[in-house]
Amino acid sequence: MAVSDFRILRPLVHLLVPLFIHWVAEEMTVSVLVDVTTGALCPGERSCAEAIYITGLQQTVVGVFKMVVLPILGQLADEYGRKPLLLITISTSIVPFAILAWDNSRAAVYWYFVLRTISYIISQGSILCISIAYAVSICLLVCSTLYLKIFLVETVMVSPRQSENRSCSSIVLKVFVERWYSMKDNIFVINSSASLKCISSISFFYELGMSGISSVLLYYLKSAFGFNKNQFSEILLMVSFGSIFSQILVLPLINPLMGEKGVLLIALGASVAYGMLYGLAWAPWVPYLSASFGVIYVLVKPSTYAIISKAAVSSDQGKAQGLIAGVQSVASFLSPLVMSPLTSLFISGKAPFNCKGFSILVASVSLIISLALACLLNSENPDKLPEHETSQCGDETVEAPLLAQS
Repeated sequence: MAVSDFRILRPLVHLLVPLFIHWVAEEMTVSVLVDVTTGALCPGERSCAEAIYITGLQQTVVGVFKMVVLPILGQLADEYGRKPLLLITISTSIVPFAILAWDNSRAAVYWYFVLRTISYIISQGSILCISIAYAVSICLLVCSTLYLKIFLVETVMVSPRQSENRSCSSIVLKVFVERWYSMKDNIFVINSSASLKCISSISFFYELGMSGISSVLLYYLKSAFGFNKNQFSEILLMVSFGSIFSQILVLPLINPLMGEKGVLLIALGASVAYGMLYGLAWAPWVPYLSASFGVIYVLVKPSTYAIISKAAVSSDQGKAQGLIAGVQSVASFLSPLVMSPLTSLFISGKAPFNCKGFSILVASVSLIISLALACLLNSENPDKLPEHETSQCGDETVEAPLLAQS
């Protein structure tokens, strides 16, 4: 690679460094969420229905508002620049973390959930947690924001506006109108391909099951086996290191041999085993065995994106990926509506029968449905529309390709 190529990639380095620091700071706190929330909301108890309900409500609210906020943030990034939007989204994580680092009382936990919900909506982060033992993560979050502010170069040249006195309401209304027409065009792109319709159904049921499991898993493990932050850290480390190995080394080797559909089927099968083993866990070592399947099911996302990319023409890549991401958002806010009350019922003393992991078994049914749909997927011969046909529909909202050459 020539020196000029490295110079071109230099802004990307300044983007990835603060994002890496930011994600490290957040992931440091995942393993202590249950201990902090349970200790503050239900002192002296191993299970806490209130914490489960609040977490489920948070995930539902985030899922609803994220569908609206996501396209607006994208539109504002195109109009005002990406760097200001990145600064806003990254910095929203600092205040909720600082509150629990200062105080982990009941009131502080409530404020954390409120502010963290707003942060999730803006930054599109997954459900994370914090405690005073990991107060150092706040310093990393602040450092990532400062690094981004100083070194990251803006890549969007803000075009001169015809009217600088436009009100905020007119800008928001314009965004909604444009996104409405764009959404109609996106739906046409999905309906024009049987492969895209099938993969959207697969993504919906997979996200419905996995988001449901992830939203209650740590509370279930604490109630069923008395796990704390030490066991949670071991499980998360096992999954994280295994995922890095499988995506960097294993996926490039097996994908040419099996194809995207083969990888997807194996990964979905692993996700079914993952959910079933957690739901039927009969001993403290079973969750570790179940977590080992995370090394395989993590391949669902890359294989899904590859199938979508093959099924859509170049000018419709962003539309197809964006609409299926919206389908996943719908699933992510629907799952807590069932999982939160079901989990709180079966880990309590009022359960109709003794199966604390029953809610996870129910979520596994959704994963089985996604596996069955994947068997019907035809990824080898994607039925693409010609580019000139897709470009004729939705002329009011013709969008640029996902990656355009300058």
